This record gives sequence, C-alpha cells and structure tokens, in this order.
Amino acid sequence: MKEKLEKMKEQVKQKVEEIKDLQALNDLRVKILGKKGELTEILRGMKDLSPEERPVVGNLVNRVRDELEVLLEQAEKELQQKELERKLNEEKIDITLPSSKIIRGSKHPINRTIEQIQDLFVSMGYDVVDGPELETDEFCFERLNLPKGHPARDMQDSFYITPEYLLRTQTSSVQARTMLANTEKTPIRMICTGKTYRREDDATHSHQFNQVEGLVIDKKERNVSLADLKGTLEVFVKEMLGDNLSLRFRPSYFPFTEPSYEVDVTCFKCGGKGCSLCKQTGWIEILGAGMVHPNVLEMNGYDPKQYGGFAFGTGIDRLAMFKYGITDMRYLYTNDVRFLKQFDRMD
Repeated sequence: MKEKLEKMKEQVKQKVEEIKDLQALNDLRVKILGKKGELTEILRGMKDLSPEERPVVGNLVNRVRDELEVLLEQAEKELQQKELERKLNEEKIDITLPSSKIIRGSKHPINRTIEQIQDLFVSMGYDVVDGPELETDEFCFERLNLPKGHPARDMQDSFYITPEYLLRTQTSSVQARTMLANTEKTPIRMICTGKTYRREDDATHSHQFNQVEGLVIDKKERNVSLADLKGTLEVFVKEMLGDNLSLRFRPSYFPFTEPSYEVDVTCFKCGGKGCSLCKQTGWIEILGAGMVHPNVLEMNGYDPKQYGGFAFGTGIDRLAMFKYGITDMRYLYTNDVRFLKQFDRMD
C-alpha cells in the first residue's frame, strides 16, 4: 500500500510539471482527490485491511493527500500568475493613440416637456403631486363618478391585475387622492404628470402614454370659474406651443366634470388656414377640461354647495410631438441617439 501511494505521488508530481493550463490542472485534481478519485478509492479499500494496519495506512493516505493538495495549490498559483502575465503582454493599451469620440446622450423630449410643464405650473402656484401607477378600482373609477356598471367605463379598456387592482387609465386618480388627503380642506392647486395604461387594439395607439392632470379646488365665494380655467389653459398652451395660438372650447362629456369641454388650438403649422396636420380644419384638439362634477367633490370629502373648481388633462407624448415637430410617436420610444441628440439645441 505504501509503495502504491508513493508511486501515485511521484506520477502526480510529474504530470503537474507537464501541465500548461488551469483546466488540465483541475482535471488532474478531480482525478486524484475527487469523490471518485484514485486516493478516495484507496481509502475505500481500507475496509479489507486488518485493524492493526488501518491506522498506519490512514495516516499515510492523509499525509500524501496533504502533500498533493499543497502541490496542486502551488501549481495553480503559478499558472494563474503566468496567465495574468500573458494577458498583460497581449492586451496592452497604447495610451498615445487618439481617443474615439464618445457619443453623448441627451435629455428625452418627453422629459423636457414634463419639466417645462412642471416649471410653468409651479411658477403659477401649483403643487406637483405624484401617485401610484398600480391603482385601485375605487380611485381610478368610483371616486371619479364612474361606479361599477357605468357605461362610460366602456370608453377605455383597462389592464386589470386583479378584480380590484389595475394599471391606472388616467392620472385623474391622483386628483381623488389629493382631495381625500386634504383633511383641512384648504385650497388645492395641483398637477400630476405620469404614465397611464390602456388596452389598445390598433396600430395608431400605444398601450402606454404620459398624461398631465391639473386640479383647482376652492370655496365658491372665491368664484373659481370657467374664465379662470380658460385663462389658465391659454397661458399653458401659449407657453408650450407658441404665443400666436388661439383656444376654442367645444362642449363634450367626461364623467368627472360638468360642464365638460374639448379644447382645440389653432394649427401651429398652418396658422389656422388648413393643412394636412389639422385635416384642413385649422384646429387641433389638444386637451380635455371642465368644472369638477359635484359628485366627485362630495365623494372625496368636499361639500359641493361650498366648494367648486376646475380640472384639465392632456397627453404629454402628443404635446411633445407638437412642440418639437415630431411626426411619428414611435420615435419617442426607440431611444435612438441620433434622434435624441438633436433636441440639445432646442432649449
């Protein structure tokens, strides 16, 4: 047994000297010291030895194992050092070479638009409020005058996660949360910008888009009126799209406002003369607005006899397209640096 162990040790030493890479060294380690290795087989054969021989052979096997482990570990370190030296020699970097130009990113046009909207309304005394994108049916619909079974729910297809939770279909849910959170019933002037989600089954709409919602609530004695809404939207639209635009209010329907309006602006491409962009009408629909519905006020803790206000909302993606002359919404989601970098020169 002793001769067999010594012979095996010498053979391992010879093989280690011949090995040139770490993989071969690891294969040898497994062959000798692994669970099915040669040394393990010798240990299993000790059951056939006499009780007097077992301790002697066991000590001998352990000593040989320790010596081989040290040998293999040392060989591994030497091979690792050689591999490192090889990489350093082969992968040298010539720091005298001229550097390649790094492509610099730029702020996305949607983010630029959001920041400009927020800056404008903050300067007008509004708060910027945020809310969850995963919303409850209660805040997304019921507290906005859309109870279960209401026909207006068919106006938009929703992504329901459970019967109670869904991805919000509009940022109006933040309006309800803001009104409920305002326990002291102080005046509210807020906007919310963020992503919204709707199931769309045609190629001209996206399942995800960005919206901005605005809400103003105050006591009726302060007379928050349609004139205030019109003046606010005029400032908003002219700041975003140009000073030479006019607004047109058309009666419409939204469950959370009464009266409700669709708001158009004169086409900024043709100046109202009629072109392909405005479909020869001279007007482009830009947002929806109206006076807050009494039911919405009441459901969110406000007495409609004492309080009133207005709300408005528009799509930020579409606004960014109008503002920067982007002809295809898909450009906003390609993250093409060639497309994005041109907006560096527009502020």
